[in-house]
Amino acid sequence: MSTPDTTGRDASSSHLPDHIRRAIEITPAAGTSERIIDITTLGRRTGRPRRIEIFFYRAAGLTYLCSGAGGAATGWHANLLADPSFTFHLKNGVRADVPARATPVTDPAERQAVLAEIVADLNQPHDPGTIRPTRLEDWADSRLMRISFRHQP
Repeated sequence: MSTPDTTGRDASSSHLPDHIRRAIEITPAAGTSERIIDITTLGRRTGRPRRIEIFFYRAAGLTYLCSGAGGAATGWHANLLADPSFTFHLKNGVRADVPARATPVTDPAERQAVLAEIVADLNQPHDPGTIRPTRLEDWADSRLMRISFRHQP
């Protein structure tokens, strides 16, 4: 598991150029556009690249993808379970294609803590996201992936 370093930064992103790392290490003050990225996964049945737009989140100094309230099945989640390597595409402000790896968050305590932080972030008064108001219990079944950033070749 990637863990924050002594400065609270995601150790898996410490090797990235500063402008890319700063774009990934958003805070609760980040607006909607700063949270929107694309990801490219490989289709679990076809093996073809699948690119979608999605929000990313920061919690406990790490980066996450989450399916949101309701926990409905998602293609991106199933694709990452089959092949956890993907591309994290920054596209608002900073543009970069960052190789990444997804790890499902299955530990109940970690899920609870991360989802609580995501929900609190979404409920900020300045409304950083478009999902408001939201309650933690609505997110309990969300698909949740912890992201680590790989060194680029």
